[in-house]
Amino acid sequence: MNAVGPMWVRVGGGMESVPDHMRHGPADLDFPPPGGPWMALNLGGRLVGWADDGGLGLARRCAELGQAMVDEHRDNLLGRLGHKLRSAVLALQESARQAAFGRPEMLEAVYEQALEVGRRAAALEAAAVQSKDGARGVVLGAVLNLATPSAARDLPANAVVLGSEPALVEAFTRAQDWLGPDGLSIAAEPFGSWWKVRIDASQPRRTMAVPEMGEPLLRLIVDTHLDGWLDATRRDGADIYLPAQRPR
Repeated sequence: MNAVGPMWVRVGGGMESVPDHMRHGPADLDFPPPGGPWMALNLGGRLVGWADDGGLGLARRCAELGQAMVDEHRDNLLGRLGHKLRSAVLALQESARQAAFGRPEMLEAVYEQALEVGRRAAALEAAAVQSKDGARGVVLGAVLNLATPSAARDLPANAVVLGSEPALVEAFTRAQDWLGPDGLSIAAEPFGSWWKVRIDASQPRRTMAVPEMGEPLLRLIVDTHLDGWLDATRRDGADIYLPAQRPR
């Protein structure tokens, strides 16, 4: 499907430009993307894009393009994670074969490789399976108690986000794996109709053995599973924008 003219399309909880594929977020009427003036495109009460013209037809086009981009990003990551998992399984099989045929010193390698297979399989599952728990109000502090219990925190008592609790726990667990478990500090502040969660690390991000298990996986979970937006432009941390639960 060919897009008409330059515009911004909603992908998860953020925006992506067409045709340049730049990112902007979070997706919010109060935070239009650069390069305007733009006209907001809404469909069913949901912001689906920005363009230099309006109309229901263009809004539908944006929604279709956005869903196609979500599917493309997910399929691409699944393919890469699947390839890395197959590589780990083949290495494990070869080590197990050698250990079984006269090289017992390979048993330690078998154990470590089995752990790596488990980690890669868990990452593939996290990318492929979206929680069946619907979005609801979740206290951010309760999520961090499960995902990052050792991190220093500065959270307002009213920090309640709208999302699936298992997906939220998975997101912050993956953020900790990527940014490093030691010396993390997490703060949250209101940002329009969002909560901006700032994660600061005491040292630069780790280079992961499987790069796809770092930023790409975290971005998929935050942007797609949680309808939020990941800003990873800082080298010493990341910002996660999550929908705020509206007061009743």
